[in-house]
Amino acid sequence: MSKVWFITGAGRGIGAEIAHAALAAGDRVVAAGR
Repeated sequence: MSKVWFITGAGRGIGAEIAHAALAAGDRVVAAGR
């Protein structure tokens, strides 16, 4: 069962890296950025 990640500040930096890592792991990502 995959996890769902809610990530704010995903436009760049560590937020973007976490979003990419979660997607690569097969999880679902809901990302928000400015």
